[in-house]
Amino acid sequence: VQLQASGGGLVQTGGSLRLACVASGNIFSPNILGWYRQTPGKQRELVAVITTSLVANYADSAKGRFTVSRDNAKNTVSLQMDSLKPEDTAVYYCFYNGRFDFYWGQGTLVTVSS
Repeated sequence: VQLQASGGGLVQTGGSLRLACVASGNIFSPNILGWYRQTPGKQRELVAVITTSLVANYADSAKGRFTVSRDNAKNTVSLQMDSLKPEDTAVYYCFYNGRFDFYWGQGTLVTVSS
């Protein structure tokens, strides 16, 4: 499975960004798609996940500000990020978690300026 992420960039505090990730290859249902993020010197942390049946879960830091969605027909997952804060600055990674396998996409950098 290959994952291609896009949509990162520079935004001011309070602004919005939308990340997108396209999965291709041997994709089987059910599966979980989602996003992690990582800042230098810290472990990668889970941001949001969504199942094939469209059940979503969020890290506490993302609740109320971020919305994860997916299109099962297109094998895409998106992350709408609103009310961004400087502490949201990180490299964001999408992932695919199948029944027997797990894949990362390449990261996309999100920078929130204060």
